[in-house]
Parts: sequence; C-alpha cells; structure tokens
Amino acid sequence: MIRIDNISKQNGHQILFIEASAALQKGEKVGLVGPNGAGKTTLFRMITGQDLPDEGQVAVDRGVTIGYFSQDVGEMSGRSAVAEVMDGAGPVSAVAAELKELETAMGDPDQAHDMETIIARYGEVQARFEELDGYALEGRAREVLAGLSFSQEMMDGDVGALSGGWKMRVALARILLMRPDAMLLDEPSNHLDLESLIWLEAFLKNYDGVLLMTSHDREFMNRIVSKVVEIDGGALTSYSGNYEFYEQQRALSEKQQQAQFERQQAMLAKEIKFIERFKARASHAAQVQSRVKKLDKIERVEPPRRRQTVAFEFQPAPRSGEDVASLKNVHKGYGGRAIYEGLDFAIRRRERWCVMGVNGAGKSTLLKLVAGATDPDDGAVALGGSVKMGYFAQHAMDLLGGERTIFEELEYSFPQAGQGSLRALAGCFGFSGDDVEKKCRVLSGGEKARLVMAKMLFDPPNFLVLDEPTNHLDMATKDMLITALADYEGTMLFVSHDRHFLAALSNRVLELTPEGVHQYGGGYTEYVARTGHEAPGLHS
Repeated sequence: MIRIDNISKQNGHQILFIEASAALQKGEKVGLVGPNGAGKTTLFRMITGQDLPDEGQVAVDRGVTIGYFSQDVGEMSGRSAVAEVMDGAGPVSAVAAELKELETAMGDPDQAHDMETIIARYGEVQARFEELDGYALEGRAREVLAGLSFSQEMMDGDVGALSGGWKMRVALARILLMRPDAMLLDEPSNHLDLESLIWLEAFLKNYDGVLLMTSHDREFMNRIVSKVVEIDGGALTSYSGNYEFYEQQRALSEKQQQAQFERQQAMLAKEIKFIERFKARASHAAQVQSRVKKLDKIERVEPPRRRQTVAFEFQPAPRSGEDVASLKNVHKGYGGRAIYEGLDFAIRRRERWCVMGVNGAGKSTLLKLVAGATDPDDGAVALGGSVKMGYFAQHAMDLLGGERTIFEELEYSFPQAGQGSLRALAGCFGFSGDDVEKKCRVLSGGEKARLVMAKMLFDPPNFLVLDEPTNHLDMATKDMLITALADYEGTMLFVSHDRHFLAALSNRVLELTPEGVHQYGGGYTEYVARTGHEAPGLHS
C-alpha cells in the first residue's frame, strides 16, 4: 500500500536517508525505531506528503486514506471533545455538517421559495449519512474517548479547557475514530495512563489497516507490532517479528559483522606483512604485485555501528532506619470529594512499592502526602530516622532555572563537584558535547525530565518517590534508569504506566480501588498473575 523507493533526504547539514527503501503492506503492524534525530518524524511527514524526499519517491496506492497522529496537536477550543473527535472522521463529518446546514435552512422562512430543492437535497444527504453509518458515529466517538479515560463531563465540556496531555488524547481519538486505511502514530503511548494504554493496545490489535508507529514503551510495542523498520545511518532495515525479536536479531547481526570485520582485518594484516617483507626482492616481484592488486579489489567490511549506550551508577546512598514512612489514619479530600478516609500504610527499608489505581484514585495525592508536598486533612504522615528523600514529579521540571544552561544548572546544584564528574553525569542522561550549553527554557519535556532526574540521583537519596518518572524518556534512557535503579540499595515508592518499568523494579504493590486499599507482597508481575488483570478497573 505504501512504498518508499530509494529515498535520500537531508535536513540542513544532517543526512537522514541515503537511498533508503521499505514497503508497508495491508494489515501489517510496523514499529518504526531508531535513535533520536534519526528521521522518524521526517519519514511520517514524507508519507503524508507534508515533506518531500530530495531523491527517490514515496508512493501511496490510489484511494488509500491516511490518519497521522503527531505530538503537535495545534489549537483546539470552542467545541466539545466529542464534536472535535467527530470532526476528524473523514467524509462523514462533512456530510454531518451539510445535514445541519440543511436542517437550519428548512426552518428559515427567507428560504421558503427554495424549499423543494432544499428538501430534495436533504433526502440525498441523509441517505449518504446513513450509508456512512453517521448516526452511530457519535456513539463510536464516545466509546473511543471512554477507552482513553474521558469522563462524560470531559467529553461534553469545551475541549479548550483541557490540559495539553488530554488534548493529545482528543487528537489521537480523532485518528482512531476515522479508522483510515493507514494509521501513522508518532508516540501514541505518551500521556496515557495504564488503563488507556491497555485499551489502545486492544484497539490497535483489532485494526485491520496498515499501522506504522513509534513508541518509547517497550511492552506496548512488543505486543502490537509484527515487523520493525529501523532507521540507522541513513538506511531503512526491515525485521519481521516483534520488538524483542528485532533486538535479538540486531544483536546477532552486530556480533556476526564484528566477527567478519575482525577476520578480514587479520587477513589484511597478513597480506600487508607479506608485501612489506618481500617488496624489495626482485624474485618475489610478481607475487607482491598480484597481492597488491588483490587487496585493492577486496570489498572492505565495516565494523558494526556502535549504539551509544550509557550507564549510570549510583553513589551508595546513606542507610536509613528500618521504618521509612508511615501514614496513620490519614484523611484527604479535594472540593468535597474524599480521596482517603482513614488510610494506614507503612513503608519499610528496601521495599519498592508501585502504586496502582484508576484515574482519580489518588495515586499522585499519596505520593504528595508522603513527600510533604500536601498535608493530610486529618491523621499523621511521618518519615523515619535518617531518611533522605528525593521526590520526582512533573512539576519539578518547572523549577529549573530557565536562563541557566544544563551545565550551569548542574554546577548551581552541586557547587562542590568537579567539572569532570558533572560532565560524566550529563553524558549518562543523554547530554553530550554541546548539548550541555542549551538553556533550560528551550529544553523539551524529555530533556527536562532527564535533567531533573540527573540532579536527583547525583547525590542519591535513600528514599525515592517517583511520579511517572518515565513519561518523557526514550527507551535507551529508560533502560539505563531501570539498570541503575535495579542496583539501588534504597527504598522506592512510585507510580508508572510503563509495564516494563513496573515489572523490573517493584517488589510490593499498593492498589487503590473504590472498595478500598489492597496491599500485595511481591512485585507487579505477581500482582498480574494473582489478580488476572494488568491494571485496576480492567478485568480480563
């Protein structure tokens, strides 16, 4: 359905594609992967025709409709979320708009002389609307929005009053409702909670068109895609299989290429040694000549391109007492709505609690109470002896000094640290070379999250309270963080919608439900096995 033939593309000085080719067939679900800045968004834009390749062509079969979801949602306001979603439903929304106009015209006395024509046209348009299943459209729009965790009030309220993250969901819902022949989804898993993510997973599994998507969520990608297209060094390479299979294949081919490279280097060294040894002897002149010619003709094997992987190691955190935090008979409510009524909860040293609960269950509120960012209405919250806490929440990103560069921010936070160790810290969190000179105010959400995390972990607390720490992180940074936290000796309390993160790091689960609070020994994997669902509110 979509063919990418020998495309080359340059952005400024950066070469993104060199004679790259790939094909997407009907029904394929494809993950698009590659390092940051490799050209994933540019490829989406070329498929939709918003951008053109410098050479080669991107061909889309005639009549194929494409829905493209990007992180750049544009302005939305003045309509309800439902109306905004229905507006993206392709031809049916234009037909619905004409129906409305005709209904208005039929009630307008000034147009009485054209009534026959208007009524005739109304009949045609209504038939077309029924043919397109227009009357079911609003129901389907509400179903999609409910799947993405919208309440009825939010569906009917002005879309302009929603936060950026919820507007993203409206934009995503438009594409899902449209059910185009080809769906291009750039990071659809960002800004979604676990329930919405699992719903979207099921929706995309049942979608029968072509799907091309990027995602920083390994588990989500793994369960949906059956083919991976990798952008690396200007080329597009296709792997059939899920994300895990792609990783294994990639590692295997790197290993083979390295072995091939080493074998060839050894052979070349041997030949060069012979030439050097005998080039001055007339008796070996012919042999030397033939070997020189042979060397010239050999196609050189390149060593595999090494992906830059960074590792971060914690300085050992000072040991805390056995009792890290306790909540006794805690009551907390917002605007007449009780969130906690008499909550008792204790955290012991080296426990790693992940907090589960549907939207609005009070996950972030619990973290704020423990972190002292909000006070209980009644009851007591106390931290144990020698507890040094680090609290990561989305608002921490707003506290960075806008005019300071990344490096200045680190120096400001750690005046005693040496330049070398701060540069190494910046490198671990993906800021290398000139990146450290960027001003904090121009950083993307992901860059801000990485910087806040770097500041928090450099002088490590022995109790980490993390609210969605992986929200803006790419897979490589997430993997680095998981590896570092797996060796962390301290205590953790966290909320995350990333199942890979949850499974790798939790050893306790606190589940918040309308029926009450449940505690589970064992981590997220045991919780899923025991309850039979991946998130509260979902029952498989």
